[in-house]
Amino acid sequence: MIELYADRVEISNPGLPPIKVERFIDEYRSRNERLADLMRRLGICEEKGSGVDKVIHAAEMYQLPAPDFRVGEMRTTALLFAHQDFADMSKGDRVRACYQHCCLMYVTNQRMSNQSLRLRFGLGEDKTVVTSQVIGAAKEAGLIKADESETTSTRYARYLPFWA
Repeated sequence: MIELYADRVEISNPGLPPIKVERFIDEYRSRNERLADLMRRLGICEEKGSGVDKVIHAAEMYQLPAPDFRVGEMRTTALLFAHQDFADMSKGDRVRACYQHCCLMYVTNQRMSNQSLRLRFGLGEDKTVVTSQVIGAAKEAGLIKADESETTSTRYARYLPFWA
């Protein structure tokens, strides 16, 4: 079911996902593997499951709020939001965007930094502290962690999703 609102689009699918919503960007699993195999052979769908990656990339490119994936008792819903200025985003929206940005960077073999997150939000260099606060909130929520393989310097810190 697709529902259109002034500030968002909601896409609902019956059933529960076979993987956790936090892993939609890097994992995939078909509910009906036989049907998925047939659709791949007919060229209707791909095997690698990059649809969520593409949606998150588009949200970043157009500086939209991060999509929100919700699991109910009988369905899974994806919410895609209209443009919203950074100042108008809630803390939860900012943290979700930070996590998804970190995941997107990781699956493209890059690392999130304060600078990359500022670019994602369309913020200038004068907003480094605000961006650090978002990163801190995402770390506190257990969604991202520091990548200490490169450096332990906070100035040049890089981040990974919690599952990496």
